[in-house]
Amino acid sequence: MNVLKILKKSVIDSQLYVSLMGTLFAVFFMEEQNTFRYPTFFLIFITYFSGYLYTKYQYTRHFFKILILNAIGGIISALLIYHNHNEIRLLKWFIIVVLGLLYNSFFLDVYIRKIPFLKVFYVGLVWALVNCWLTLPEFNLSIFLISFFFITALVLPFDIRDMKSDTVQTFPMLIGVQNTKHIAYLLIFVSNILSIFYLDLNYSIAFFLSSIVTYILIYFSENERDDSYFSFGVESCSALPFLFLAIMKYF
Repeated sequence: MNVLKILKKSVIDSQLYVSLMGTLFAVFFMEEQNTFRYPTFFLIFITYFSGYLYTKYQYTRHFFKILILNAIGGIISALLIYHNHNEIRLLKWFIIVVLGLLYNSFFLDVYIRKIPFLKVFYVGLVWALVNCWLTLPEFNLSIFLISFFFITALVLPFDIRDMKSDTVQTFPMLIGVQNTKHIAYLLIFVSNILSIFYLDLNYSIAFFLSSIVTYILIYFSENERDDSYFSFGVESCSALPFLFLAIMKYF
């Protein structure tokens, strides 16, 4: 039990895990578009890591430490872009960072997370922009839609987890847990149909296999489940397309 607690604190609570999952989701599409580069990989990871740290710990006694870490992360990200990309990539990155701040920031009276029902779509929007815009020379609508629908579906189980503690109206509160799952199933189905039409065959197969696992995890999502089911199990779904692709390529 102590090992599990240490693992949760050092990997999940530190936001390292969700940052890595988001980065691997982006890598999947970079590989499909043949645009993978290590500087971009580190840029995405640092951006996710800084953003999730800020969101989670901005109201705690660790706030100033987080600000320092974010400042360092911002400088490293800007240097990565300056030395490996161009000013357009820097502008894209800056816009995505601003969108992240609008999601939940202590200095705003009204932010996205306070607006009923908007959170799930907004998270999907930001992750999709990373995949279809930040990492590519031009905006890719098909990758945007595949990412948007899939990630939006993955956020819904977290609303199920938090439905007794959320202070704003969410889908599970309004339409119930089962209907919320049905929305998630539909979103995943749509993302799969799009992947069949717009991704190369191996990539659409990897995405399909990932969706099967995701369906199962959403099906068993209940408010009474332990937090690790969501923060480890459901969170892992965003990395599954890359992992299945790697298995198909190398095994």
